[in-house]
Parts: sequence; C-alpha cells; structure tokens
Amino acid sequence: MIHETHSKLQDRTFLLLLILVSIAFLAILWPYYEAVFWGVALAILFAPLHRRLLARMPRRHNLAALSTLLLILVLVILPVTLLSVSLVQEATHLYERLRSGQLNFGAYVQQVMAALPSWAVGWLDRLGLTNAASLQNKLSSVSVQASQLIATRALNIGQNTLQFVVSLGVMLYLLFFLLRDGRALAARIRNAVPLNEEHKARLAGKFTTVIRATLKGNLMVAATQGLLGGLIFWALGVQAPILWGVLMAFLSLLPAVGAGLIWGPVAIYFFATGAMWQAFALTAFGIAVIGMVDNVLRPVLVGRDTKMPDYVVLISTLGGMTLFGINGFVIGPVVAALFMACWDLFAPGEPV
Repeated sequence: MIHETHSKLQDRTFLLLLILVSIAFLAILWPYYEAVFWGVALAILFAPLHRRLLARMPRRHNLAALSTLLLILVLVILPVTLLSVSLVQEATHLYERLRSGQLNFGAYVQQVMAALPSWAVGWLDRLGLTNAASLQNKLSSVSVQASQLIATRALNIGQNTLQFVVSLGVMLYLLFFLLRDGRALAARIRNAVPLNEEHKARLAGKFTTVIRATLKGNLMVAATQGLLGGLIFWALGVQAPILWGVLMAFLSLLPAVGAGLIWGPVAIYFFATGAMWQAFALTAFGIAVIGMVDNVLRPVLVGRDTKMPDYVVLISTLGGMTLFGINGFVIGPVVAALFMACWDLFAPGEPV
C-alpha cells in the first residue's frame, strides 16, 4: 500500500514537472513562434516534394532537405519578400497623398452621390447617409486612421529589419531539420501522445490536411484573385494597384466576403463619374474572372471533402487573425478543424 502510494506520488510529481518544463520551453519559443509556426507549416506543405527528391537520392538526406529548402526559397520566400517591399512603397506613397490632401475619398463619394438617381438618394437620406459634412468628416477620419496605420506599419518594418532577418534565419534553419528529420520527429510525438492509434491517426490526418489545404488551396486562390485584381486596376489606371491587389487577396481568404468589397466600389465610382467602358470592363472582369476563380480553383486545389462549413472557416479565420495577426488565417482554421475532429471522436454523428 505504501509502495503504491509512493509510486502515484512519483507519477504525479513527474507529470507536474513535465507540464512546468513544457510551459517554460513554450515561453522561451514564444518570441519566435511565427518562425516556428511557418517552419512547421512549410515542412508539412512541402513534405511530398521532399519525399520525391529523397526517392531520387535515398542515401543523401542532407542534400534532399537542402534542395527542398532552396526550392522553397525560390518559389515562396523570395516572391513574398519582393511583394512586401513593393507593398510598403505603395502604402507609403498612398499615405503621403492622403496626408497632403491629393487623395480625398470624401470628394469621390460626393461625386457618386451626385450621380445617383433620386430614389437612391431618398433611400440613403432615410439612412442618414446624404449629409455631406457628416459624411466628409467620417471619411476624413477613416482616411487619417488608415494613413496612420499604413505609416506605422511601414515604420515598424524598417525598424524591425534585424528582427525579421533573425526570424527568417530561425525559420529556415528549423525548416531544414524538419524536412530532414520530420518523419522521425512526428513518429516520436505520435508515440508520446496517450491516445489510441485510431484517434491519433485521425487527428494527425486532420491537422496536416487543413494545413496543406489552407496554404496550397486557399492561399493560392487568394493570390490568384489578388494578382488578377491588381492587373485590372493597373490596366484601368487605378492608383496603387499592388496595394489594392493585396487587399483583394486578403479578403479572398474570408468566405462570403471576397474581393468584390474592393473592386465593387471602384466600379460604382466609374459608373457614377461617366467612365462607362472602365466600369463595364471592371464589372465584367470582376464577375467573370475574379469571381469565378474561387469556384473553379478551390475545389481542385483544396478538395470538397476536406472543406469545413463556410461559416466555421469565416469565424475561425477572423478570430485567428484577431489573436495572431496575419498568421491566424492558418492557425484559426487548424484549431477549428481539430476542435471539430475531437468532438466528432467524442460524439460521432453525421457531419454538419
């Protein structure tokens, strides 16, 4: 009896110690959680490519991992870095135009209001949206806040260059070892988890599926819509096409929202100011090309059987980005998918 009590005390003490050192280790990693997260995400995404390279050079694990890492640099990291530099330049230029008064959103809205039919003006008047002074003040306030945010972000990027370089180095260093030793590490973690094999396999499968679906599918769809939107804005002479293209790509990550929130108001402005061919061209391109990308590419890249309900994706993406910033568009859906998978294991039933 005494021996049994002593053994339970040892087990509980060891479990407490394990929890404490795990929390301490996570606290140490937290300043670089973004680097760790993206290292793991990219390792999962490019694991099939690494396995193909390893099959061609079965005894050269380091070379296969290094080759995969170089391909990731060329295909992902360098393009994103160049796009970020261009985005900061355009955002800074836009801020200067907003601050100097060269760009006045209130005046644009007034042009649209003046071109509306009387029934539309009456409807807006009932909603209290025709007061020119009030509308001007609201738009000016929003413009100032947006410009301040743009300037702050651009300044932070400049000040945190060293932090960015260090984080990038940590991510690439970790990514190399995850590619090389990822299967062994995953097997060790899987063996340590105190669940039965069926549950572990199902949860691991859900985790990797959502990571790959979000990065390979949703991100590629968003990038395609943003690229197409930026191109049509550039062709029509809209200011800051890269900035608006990035915003369209960002909104494309959210189901039921989409890039139409960016190109739609611009098309309305073209209609209101008499630029009819630009208005028709942008509307037709937005509906027939940008809008159809989601319907055509997403099922091919993501797969219908791996998608969660749109309302779950929307809420989890918004919540994830609120908590974790831009990284939340991956973290949110992953947490939601694991939540649904765990509850499905606990209380099996028909999928919603």
